[in-house]
Amino acid sequence: MDLTASENRTLVEQTTRDLVEKHLRPHLMEWDEAQHLPVELLKEQFGPAGLLGVLVPHAYGGAGLGYQEYVSVLTEVGRVCGSVGLSVAAHNSLCTGHILQFGDEDQKQRWLPKLAMGEWLGAWALTEPNTGSDAMRMKCTAKRDGGDWVLNGTKCWITHGISSDVVVAIVRTGELLDSNGMTAFVIERGTPGLKAGKKENKLGMRASETAEVIFEDCRVPEANVLGKVGEGFKQAMKVLDGGRISIAALSLGIAKGAFDASLKYAQEREQFGQPIANFQAIGFKLADMATRIEAAELLTTQAADLKNRGQKVTKQSAMAKYYASEVAVWASNEAVQIFGGYGYTKDFPVEKFYRDSKLCTIGEGTSEIQKLVIGRQVLQGA
Repeated sequence: MDLTASENRTLVEQTTRDLVEKHLRPHLMEWDEAQHLPVELLKEQFGPAGLLGVLVPHAYGGAGLGYQEYVSVLTEVGRVCGSVGLSVAAHNSLCTGHILQFGDEDQKQRWLPKLAMGEWLGAWALTEPNTGSDAMRMKCTAKRDGGDWVLNGTKCWITHGISSDVVVAIVRTGELLDSNGMTAFVIERGTPGLKAGKKENKLGMRASETAEVIFEDCRVPEANVLGKVGEGFKQAMKVLDGGRISIAALSLGIAKGAFDASLKYAQEREQFGQPIANFQAIGFKLADMATRIEAAELLTTQAADLKNRGQKVTKQSAMAKYYASEVAVWASNEAVQIFGGYGYTKDFPVEKFYRDSKLCTIGEGTSEIQKLVIGRQVLQGA
């Protein structure tokens, strides 16, 4: 594994950093307080810059880059705002990634250019009110009717559930608990029967829209089935392998943002006639933060490297997601402690890192689920 940053990766990091500093940071708390998804930022700035099609080949309008560059994008966005980073992750690795990985040529030509260039915003719908980690008990169904499928049911916790232009949904087409009984469909906004439901009022990640997606006799043509009928669950598990790298990278960004703020504050804040960075208690906190963040970065880089090379990444992506997300929560907590009372106010950035970080230990598989995945892989000798 080559740990040297390529010229492409360095350029991507700088481009992303410049964009978020200019167009995102000035509106950070405004959008957080209002729970405003900055669709205009995503479509007008991130799309043309290639940040919404990082992994999509040039032939489909994408940036044609690899997972290392993708990790850099999410880390740099997450370093400033976890909410927007989450939107970038869900659009790239879930919705767009599912079509890229399992769509046929016609489907790729139909949907990928609009997604990659930011003309369309994507959503990915797996979770339901009664099924979080237990996806095989989903109740949302699709039944054949002539040359179409008719979808009914509700998906929840869907990023861009209201504002998306296209949704990739995994629904049941066979028997309950049958891993071969689910199928992935692409549904364009404006399709009769596709509706947006309740928008969640969240602790953190407030500028990333989370809402229900409702299907009421939603008629979808056979041409919108991704892959083969019955493969949806297995496809979803493969998509989530890549998605976990996304959340690891986002977590890494949040942790780095919390550390950067803490380091700067500790050097500026004085108590007892000297900067608090001079006190061993604070120095040890900074040392622990730097060490754990670097370990999380190495795990994430390893997973991205394996994904780039087309190798199995189930264990490594779960390890990266599990460790990096827990580090993000821990580092954000340490940052609030270093800031003291000021860290508990919205005048300083660390309270937002603290709120945003927790989602990373829940979304795309909880930390407990990651440990189950890792344990199974270890027992199988993977």
